[in-house]
Amino acid sequence: MLNIAFIAHDRKKEDIVNLVVAYEHVFKDKKLYSTGTTGQRIMEATELKIHRFLSGPLGGDQQIGALIAQNEMDLVIFMRDPLMAQPHEPDITALLRLCDVHGIPVATNMATAEILIKALDRGDFGWRELVELHKPKAE
Repeated sequence: MLNIAFIAHDRKKEDIVNLVVAYEHVFKDKKLYSTGTTGQRIMEATELKIHRFLSGPLGGDQQIGALIAQNEMDLVIFMRDPLMAQPHEPDITALLRLCDVHGIPVATNMATAEILIKALDRGDFGWRELVELHKPKAE
C-alpha cells in the first residue's frame, strides 16, 4: 500500500482540501499522513482516514521527514505558500531535501500535485513497490 503525506501552509489549506476532495477516490485505498490541522480539515471534508502528526511548526514536517528518511513515504503533496516567510523554514527545506535525497515525488503546487495524482491513479507508482522490495534493511 502506498503512503502519501499532505502538508499545507495556512493560506494553502483550502487548496489542499479542495484537491483531496476532487481526487478522494484516488486516495481511498492509500495510507495517508498529514500534519495536524491540514489532516483535520481534510478529514472533515472527506471520508478519508489520515494519521495526523503535529502541526508543521511544532515538528510535524520533521515527523513526515523521518518517514521519508526511512523510505516509508511514496508521495508528498506539500502546498507551500511562496509569498509568506515561515518561522520553521529550515524544517521545510530539510523535508524537501530528504525528498530529493531519497527520490520521493513531491508536489509543491497545484499543477504538479494534479499531474502526480493522475499518475498515481493510472498506476504509474508501481516502481515504488520495487523500491520497497529492494530497499536496504535497517541494521
